Amino acid sequence: MPVNLSIVIIAKNEASRIEECLKSVAGWASEIILVDDESSDSTRQIASRYTDRVLVRKMDIEGRHRNWAYSQAKNTWILSLDADERVTGELREEIETILAKDPGACAFTIPRKNFLGDYWLRRAGQYPSAQLKLFRRDKFRWEEVEVHPRAFLDGKCAHLTQPLLHYTYRNFGDFLKKLNSQTTLEAKKWLKVYQDNPKKANYKMNFVHAVWRFNDRFFRAYLRKQGFRDGFIGFMISFFSALYQIIAYAKYWEMKQKLTNQPIR
Repeated sequence: MPVNLSIVIIAKNEASRIEECLKSVAGWASEIILVDDESSDSTRQIASRYTDRVLVRKMDIEGRHRNWAYSQAKNTWILSLDADERVTGELREEIETILAKDPGACAFTIPRKNFLGDYWLRRAGQYPSAQLKLFRRDKFRWEEVEVHPRAFLDGKCAHLTQPLLHYTYRNFGDFLKKLNSQTTLEAKKWLKVYQDNPKKANYKMNFVHAVWRFNDRFFRAYLRKQGFRDGFIGFMISFFSALYQIIAYAKYWEMKQKLTNQPIR
C-alpha cells in the first residue's frame, strides 16, 4: 500500500534524467507531482507515464516557485526531489518507519551522495551534504529569493541516515555550466544589496574578501575535508568550488560598473 506522502519534483528540460527519478518513487508514494518549468523537450511526456499530476509553471524566483509547488500537494508530508536525485530502497524503508509513528519532528534532513558522472564524490565537502528534503507541508517554507533561499521551519528538525543518490554533475563541463549560472544569481543578489546599502555591499563584497574566500574554500575542501584523497577529481572539485567566490565577485564588479556608468578597463 502506498505511503501517505507527496513527492514533489521540480524540473526543466530533464528528459534524459527524469525517468530514473520517477522510477525510484513510482508505486511507493501515494502522490507524485512534477512541476515543469516550461520544458522544450519531452520531460512532461515522460512524467505523464508515472503521474497525472504534471503541472506547468515558469520559474520566477526559486523560493517562490518551490513554495507554490509544495502548496499543490494533498498530503501532510512532502518529499522534495530534483530530477537528478534517486530514492534508494533503504531510504524508502527509513521514511516509511518514520511516518508510521509519531515522527517527533516537523522536518528531516537527508544526506546525499553526490556524483560526477558515475563517480561518488566522497570528500571535499561533497558528502554527506545533507539537505532538508522531507517535511510537513504546513510547517515549512523557503525564503522567496533568487539565490540560496533560507529554510523557515516552525518546529523541530531531525536527521535521516540513509542517503539520496544525487547525480548532480554529468561531467566537468556540466559543473562549470552550473557554476556559471549560480554565480550570476549571486552577483545579482549583491548588486541589489549595493543598490539598497552601498556601504554594506562594499564591506562584504570586495576583491580582498573574494580572494580570501577563494583561498579559504579551496584549502578547506582540499585539505581539511580531504579532497586530495580523491586524486585529480578531488583537486578539480575543490578548485571549482572555490572559484564560486571570485567569479561571483567578478560578475558583481562588472554589473556595478555598468550600473554606475563607469568604463570597464
